[in-house]
Amino acid sequence: LLAGLDIALLGEVGLTCVVYVAISSVVLFPGRLALVVVLVCVLGTLGLGAVEDWGSQAGVAFGTLAGSVAIFGLRALLARNHDLLLAQQENAELAVENERSRFARDLHDILGHSLTVITVKAELARRLLESGDAGDRDRARAEVADLERLGRDALADVRRAVEGYREITLPGEISRAREALRAAGVEAHLPGTVDEVPGDLRDLFAWTVREGVTNVVRHADARACVVTVDATSVEVRDDGQGLRSASPGDGHGLAGLRERAAEAGAAVVLRDLEPGLSLRVVSGGER
Repeated sequence: LLAGLDIALLGEVGLTCVVYVAISSVVLFPGRLALVVVLVCVLGTLGLGAVEDWGSQAGVAFGTLAGSVAIFGLRALLARNHDLLLAQQENAELAVENERSRFARDLHDILGHSLTVITVKAELARRLLESGDAGDRDRARAEVADLERLGRDALADVRRAVEGYREITLPGEISRAREALRAAGVEAHLPGTVDEVPGDLRDLFAWTVREGVTNVVRHADARACVVTVDATSVEVRDDGQGLRSASPGDGHGLAGLRERAAEAGAAVVLRDLEPGLSLRVVSGGER
């Protein structure tokens, strides 16, 4: 309407308004409506050739079409850049959330094991001191010295986790398991070597030993614990209360272990042995 009024008043000079109207519609209107306006402007300009022999209609129509196409392209580019920016923001938020989950999982695994062993050793030291026997007092001193060392180790583990330099080894976890089970009065049957375990599974198996032994010491009320390791699986088995020993807080460690297993293409299998419980992690090729 604006372009038609301009042409009616100014004649051929008013054709330039057609270009302005078409390009403005591309900027302001939704895609389909803008396309309709552009087509009306182009076809209307060409149609004037049947009424007025100005000679400039074809040039104005071409300029209108070319300018509109250029603005359509710019509009699409800006929309794509906006979508890309939103996707990058979502990825950044997801990365932050994943890092928070990883840190919470690692902190639970590190402190859960260390504090469990410290608690068991503290209880043992208290019982030895209460016995009044001279030999027991010497053992109590040794347990207190171990408590100090374990506290320092736990602090170092937390610092490494905060700094992002987490260190865990399968032989180291088996050694810690032997010490924790001994302090809890649980008979330990542990592998003497883990040489057959491939490198890409060693960290996962180490976390499995830590989680399994921590739960045995904390909840199982077991007399014996057996850890078996081969090239494709690791199992922590006890003769305690089985699934009845689970508490509401146990899910965090097991959930973290399942996440680690999924990342490595493995599976966590929990079985009630009646009596006892089996925690087994199996690599993908054996499932």
